[in-house]
Parts: sequence; C-alpha cells; structure tokens
Amino acid sequence: MNQPIFEGIATALVTPLTDAGINFEQFGTLIDWQIDAGIDALVICGTTGESSTLTDEEHRAAIEFAVKRANHRVPIIAGTGSNHTDYAIDLTRFACEAGADACLVVTPYYNKATQKGLVKYYTDVADASSKPIIVYNVPSRTGVNIEPATYAAIADHPNLRAIKEANSNIAKIVETSRLVRGKMDIYSGNDDQVVPILSMGGRGCISVLSNILPKRTRDICTLFWDGDFRAAAELQGDLIPLINALFCEVNPIPVKAAVAAMGLCDNMVRPPLTPMEPANYEKLIALMRAEGLAV
Repeated sequence: MNQPIFEGIATALVTPLTDAGINFEQFGTLIDWQIDAGIDALVICGTTGESSTLTDEEHRAAIEFAVKRANHRVPIIAGTGSNHTDYAIDLTRFACEAGADACLVVTPYYNKATQKGLVKYYTDVADASSKPIIVYNVPSRTGVNIEPATYAAIADHPNLRAIKEANSNIAKIVETSRLVRGKMDIYSGNDDQVVPILSMGGRGCISVLSNILPKRTRDICTLFWDGDFRAAAELQGDLIPLINALFCEVNPIPVKAAVAAMGLCDNMVRPPLTPMEPANYEKLIALMRAEGLAV
C-alpha cells in the first residue's frame, strides 16, 4: 500500500469571489489560516470552491496560486473532474505540472456514464496523470453512483489511490472498503459520517465544516486515532446541528455565508446560486456562536 495522500481532514476550501473574479488576497489569507489551524490538506476548486462556475482561466489560476501559497506546508489537492473526458485529462495534466500533490476527479455529471463508462473515464484520466487521483463519488449532485464492483475494477491502477465517498449509503461503503482494501484509501465526503468511515479504516474526511472549524473537525480524527472512540463519536454528534445548517441550502451557499461572517471573505456566490435565506442565515449564525465563533 502506498503512503496516503493525507490523513485527517482536508478542507474543501471556498473560493473568495468579487464581481471582478477571484479575490486572491482573501484566498491567501484563508489558505494561511487553515494551515496555521492544523488542517492536513486543502482541496482547491472542488464543489465547495464553486468549480462549476469558475472560468477555465480562474480555475487554473486558483490551482497555481494555492500551490505557491501553501509552499509544501500541506498537500494541495486540485479538483480536475469534468463531464468531458478530454477536458478532465487536460486539467489534470495542468494541475500536475502546476505542482498539485493530487487531483480530485468527480464522476461525469449530467451526461453521466454507465459503470463501464466510469471505468474507462477514470482509467483514461489516471493514465494521463503524473500524480495520485482521488475518485469523487457524489451521486446527489451528479446523478450517477459508483458501485462497489466498479471501484474494484479500477483499484489496481497505480494512480487511482483513494476515494472521496459521498453516497451516504453505509452498506455500500462497507462493501467498497472490503473490495479495495490495501489498494485505495477511503475518505468521507460527508461531515456527518467521519466516525463511521474511520471505523472502517478510512483515512479521514474531505470537509466543508472545517472551513469554519478546522481544529474541532480535526479533533474528531485525533480522538478516534488516540483510541477515545466514544469522545470522537460524541464530538461528531455535537457538531451535527451546525453541519446540518451548513447544508440547509445548496453547498456552498451556507458555508460561504459562514466564512464571510467570520470576516474571511465576501459573501458572494456565483449565479445561479443566490445568497442565503435570512431565516436560515440567522439559525446558522446562532449555531456558530454556540461553537464559540465570534460572528
């Protein structure tokens, strides 16, 4: 088994935006704050980073900037998936050349694919990559689910090293874990399932929550790996109300509002996303204050 891409928590980082494009000053501040808080890795241009509404130029610039700003302090994982295989290959090659430590490749969306098509998609992208790839399964967004047998079919590829699993089906995740054991690491793609995934040998979580609570989110892993399983589970449970608030509207609407409330970026999401509903915002702020955040 290869060394894991990371162990613990990787923040799926928001992308600070203005009417003119990416606010790189705020982006740099966020990267530094996350690293100083003890986060284990950063995902750039993922779902939470609004990759689907970034221009190609912005997407590439964000990856380059993050690599340079992090300066090897933590692994930088670049979102490079697409519903167009050739574009996913091109973006993955770019991220590798830019110095990203790994790539996060989501399943094709809208046009989707059969399970056979998914095998070919991931094989083609992995063949073109010089860095490890995390396979990203999020059927609630893409409309396609990677079945356990499909993971088994790609698990021997040396560049397909890990899975970000966000299908929420624990039974299928258990089966996947059995089939890819010793070949692919598994990361939770859901903040409410960190402990269950760790209990199956998972390496951690790619988190939205850690945008605002990096240390508390990391503490779940620390407690678990220190053998205090009850405390890890209790912390996971204590954070559920805030996690639910962060997903009460389409991600990243709530988390962008939360990060903005902390003074770390502007509360701007790209259309067709819209600002958070006032009632939901007030509930979110109240829960953040309950966690000791100064908002």
